[in-house]
Amino acid sequence: MTDPIDEVLPPGRLLVLAIQHVLTMYAGAVTVPLVISGALHLDAARTAYLVSSDLIACGLVTLVQCIGIGPVGVRLPVMMGVTFVSVGPAIAITTNPALGLPGVFGATIVSGVLGIFIAPVFSRLRNLFAPVVTGTAMVLIGVSLMSAAVSWIAGGAGGGASDPWGVLLAACVIAVILGITRFAKGFVANTAVLLGIVAGFCAAAAAGRVDLTQVASAGWFSLISPLHFGMPRFDLLSAASMTVVMLITMVESSGMLFALGRITERPLSTADLARGLRADAVGALLGGFFNSLPYTSYSQNVAIVAMTGVRSRFVVAVAGGILILLGTLPKLSFLVTAIPPPVIGGAALVMFGMVASNGIQTLGQIDFKAERGSAYVVALGLGVGLIPAADGKFFDRFPPAAASFLHNGVMLGIVTALMLNIILNGAPKVKEPLSSEASQSAM
Repeated sequence: MTDPIDEVLPPGRLLVLAIQHVLTMYAGAVTVPLVISGALHLDAARTAYLVSSDLIACGLVTLVQCIGIGPVGVRLPVMMGVTFVSVGPAIAITTNPALGLPGVFGATIVSGVLGIFIAPVFSRLRNLFAPVVTGTAMVLIGVSLMSAAVSWIAGGAGGGASDPWGVLLAACVIAVILGITRFAKGFVANTAVLLGIVAGFCAAAAAGRVDLTQVASAGWFSLISPLHFGMPRFDLLSAASMTVVMLITMVESSGMLFALGRITERPLSTADLARGLRADAVGALLGGFFNSLPYTSYSQNVAIVAMTGVRSRFVVAVAGGILILLGTLPKLSFLVTAIPPPVIGGAALVMFGMVASNGIQTLGQIDFKAERGSAYVVALGLGVGLIPAADGKFFDRFPPAAASFLHNGVMLGIVTALMLNIILNGAPKVKEPLSSEASQSAM
């Protein structure tokens, strides 16, 4: 019997589910290059180039992670996207006129090379990621992402009063998703998020709220070139800052991959985790080479796996291929970009809530009476992790070198939960599961 993770679905179903994954992460994937472009006041042509480069690198790294190449790739349904942690260091590096964007890409490449050597060492810490830690991490990730969903519902402006029309549109998307989940079965139920987004797009188009001007003016095909902005420039401090980003990414990825291992019922071994973290490092290498930044697993797509119950890694691999296609076909890319933010926000509200819900389910495995310290691990892990969300200026007077860590609530919460779990419960003894290859050969 074929393992659900290795199952190849019929072509039509495979394609539709893959498109659902792409639409789920697309807004987040293009946000980082857009933010960096805005901070650097780049023109439209260079901004578009950064976006296309990011999409192609997203697709390539996703294929590496899902399909695997030797000791690289966890071989689970993991959708990879550029990490938001890299935004601050990247903008800081570009403020040095001698470095600019080539300095960012050089630092990213160095972090990838170092990450390849760090990954197997880091993976041996897997016993620290007990259910109380991964469950807290998932709840924190889901709750922290809610602000992004609310921002999209408000129009993508990142704050301020929302447009009642946008709220109504998001509510319609949520209603469609819930209706399909409640009354549909099988394949249709598995595509609830995609159908909700399509319904929202059609409603917005019927009301004249969709702008297709850029779609009409965009070309049909274009290729990006590696190192388009010049040869990478290498600087010690810049490389150190991006290496810190890599370490933060590995902490987040570890929690995410362990959570996905539980969702797909394939617990990760140390070797599995090492392969997954090596893929993060290779992602940084590819990112720097293809005019982009480090990559990490996207939690919203983990939520899709949990919602649909479809565990096939080949669905996500096809999604990676679609991202590469979007990066070379501007019209298709702009068509997806034309989806109104409230539509994406409505779907995101459901998906991010599902991430938190899966975290709650993981925490439900814990006997809080027997492990009295676990309640404090959860309480303070969530409390400390939500400080940046509660007050974005709370850590502004701390040393700048600590900013990338302290302003990252998810990272802050995970580290807090890790430390408290060791202090209050002791380092857990985890039985080593079979690696993916061993478990498959045993079936």
